[in-house]
Amino acid sequence: MSGAGGPTTPVGPVNARVAIIAASWHEEVMEGLVAGATRTCDEAGARWQLIRVPGSFELALGCSIAAATRRFEALIALGVVIRGDTPHFDYVCRAAADGIMRVSLDSGVPIGFGLLTCDTEAQALDRAGLSDSTEDKGAEAAHAALTMVTVIRALG
Repeated sequence: MSGAGGPTTPVGPVNARVAIIAASWHEEVMEGLVAGATRTCDEAGARWQLIRVPGSFELALGCSIAAATRRFEALIALGVVIRGDTPHFDYVCRAAADGIMRVSLDSGVPIGFGLLTCDTEAQALDRAGLSDSTEDKGAEAAHAALTMVTVIRALG
């Protein structure tokens, strides 16, 4: 079940530079995801920059460009795709997920994966970290990215 068993320990102070790559579709959901990610970065002492891309399909390219600058120790990819009546959902979700993973592996820059892939808008709103949401996937993605920064530093 989503939302159960996730990390509950706050990320300790992480003096890191982070790029938040955020899609623009589904404004209310995205507002919540970005707020959760920025709040988590602020709580961890990370400096963040918000970079907007048109949609979830463009997240991978946005991450690739940000990683190539070598100015960021971590990236956070945020987006939402809501299933419709065509296979478009499957293509966008697969391309975004595969592309984001490829960028992370090729660049060595950790990417917090905050792409919601939901059947309904209600499911997306419930995961967006809004005042009446049960989950905060933006905060979770930021937590994962910042935790990986500490892992990389410990191993380096």
